[in-house]
Amino acid sequence: MPLPSPADLSPIPAAEAPRDCPLCPRLAAFREELRGAHPGWWNAPVPAFGDPEAWLAIVGLAPGKHGANRTGRPFTGDFAGVLLYATLEKFGLSEGVFGAERDDGLRLTGAVILNAVKCLPPQNKPEPAEIAQCRPFLEAGLAALPNVRVIIALGQIAHVAAARALGLKPSATKFAHGAEHVAGDGRVLLSSYHCSRYNQNTRRLDAAMFESVFGRAKSRT
Repeated sequence: MPLPSPADLSPIPAAEAPRDCPLCPRLAAFREELRGAHPGWWNAPVPAFGDPEAWLAIVGLAPGKHGANRTGRPFTGDFAGVLLYATLEKFGLSEGVFGAERDDGLRLTGAVILNAVKCLPPQNKPEPAEIAQCRPFLEAGLAALPNVRVIIALGQIAHVAAARALGLKPSATKFAHGAEHVAGDGRVLLSSYHCSRYNQNTRRLDAAMFESVFGRAKSRT
């Protein structure tokens, strides 16, 4: 039985990369290596997850090895997803119980999650050319979400990718936790430190800081 394509699982199928996307040779080679080592994992570009009528888009960096690259759903199966999905629940943006697996039945309502880079990069560090190669998918994803009015970018790489996708110049759109920028069409870009294990363990980011960004996003509705 053929494995599903990213488009099969996405709320915005026309904006997804193919399962065997060849655009970034380093990422494609790493993907093939992991398919051999872990044939039961997703090991493909990770599709968007959420509500196609969303008003809020969340842009992450890239799939985690044991998270989205394994499960096929953004922020699912790794430490970062625990805080993100708990926050979405707190703000009424999800229905069901987050079980850290793609088939847990969780639904997002009013929110959708995208990534700046759809494939797992070695050491979680995409190269600039890989971010640029993947940007058309982020741009297509945002274009396919006509009701999105606010974008929350998680981390500097996602911030820059989202800024470019919104037509903002990164040089004039500085990243900082809680930073806010408005695109020419009125969409709002809010930025947060990434909800990674490292940022949480070092207290660079805590739940209150993270929730404050979502509270500001909801005030824009």
